[in-house]
Amino acid sequence: MKDIIRHRLYRQQLAKPEFATAGEVVSWLGAVQGQDYLGALWSIGQRMKKAVEADIEQAIADKSIIRTWPMRGTLHFVAPKDIRWMLKYLTPRVMTRAAGIYRQSGLENKDFTKSAKLFEKALEGGKQLTRDEMYDVLERNKISTGDTRGLHILGNLAQKGLICFGARKGKQQTFALLEEWVPPASVPDKDEALAELALRYFTSHGPATVADFMWWAGLTKADAVAALESVKHQLACETVEGEPYWLSPSAAAPRISASTAYLLPTYDEYGIAYKERSTIIDPLHYKKIGNFMTSSIVINGRIEGIWRRTVNKNKVVLETKSFTSFSPKQNSTIATAVKRYSKFIGMACTVQPLK
Repeated sequence: MKDIIRHRLYRQQLAKPEFATAGEVVSWLGAVQGQDYLGALWSIGQRMKKAVEADIEQAIADKSIIRTWPMRGTLHFVAPKDIRWMLKYLTPRVMTRAAGIYRQSGLENKDFTKSAKLFEKALEGGKQLTRDEMYDVLERNKISTGDTRGLHILGNLAQKGLICFGARKGKQQTFALLEEWVPPASVPDKDEALAELALRYFTSHGPATVADFMWWAGLTKADAVAALESVKHQLACETVEGEPYWLSPSAAAPRISASTAYLLPTYDEYGIAYKERSTIIDPLHYKKIGNFMTSSIVINGRIEGIWRRTVNKNKVVLETKSFTSFSPKQNSTIATAVKRYSKFIGMACTVQPLK
């Protein structure tokens, strides 16, 4: 298990980051889960050689990374060159599964069609509108956005490739037309696209199993197995407790430094990208943080506690809690991680126990 942890820390760019830009990080990982917006900025930032929060925000404004709903019905950051084929091949199953939810919300195809036309007109010419402004467009035209209807409409039209997120306006997220926001790009056929996805995943997230890949990409078992089969000659395979784990053949990784701690945000790829997570967290502790991998304190590659951020004017309070108790050495490593996070967000951080 130690080797799995060591390789993942290295290949995921947490240990010894190799990249200078947000675009390089996102392209390397294939996708970075991003519904916790500020947390996702930190996920990307700490995988760069050097970064502050504004660098990631600028990458979004520069369209170097794109935020939308490409996989599992969940928000992710992806590279511009990947967005269209991901939407084409990964979202149909999501929308099919969502059909029942749409019906329960009273949404019909005509509502999505009408909404699409309204958004095309409202956003054309490079305009960007906040969520409330998008909802106002619908409400003025007698399309109710209440009871999560508005969010379903936005998600559906993003998955169909009409809209994506733009740059933030103050603290508000905005939406733009995908065709105006991201230059057109060729779309490979399905087999080629899924093969690329598999190679990207196992290279950047490995060692991992085919079940992990299925979960991460939201694929059927048949598609996941076929994609892996087409690229496994470019990968190495190690068997752990009878289970094959796939990884890059050049995945030599340095030793894990016990003096390094990571403050991982909620939904960070280090945890959320795998179906099986007992490698990095004790199952008893996993129950304490829930299935969504809340903000975690990682020491020596294992999740040893949780943390929570609260912003008070010009100061940030980080509350931390150990599953057992932190040793003086562990507290020192956490203090170093807090300094790095403080520098990233550009605000002073104080640490206190989470009750």
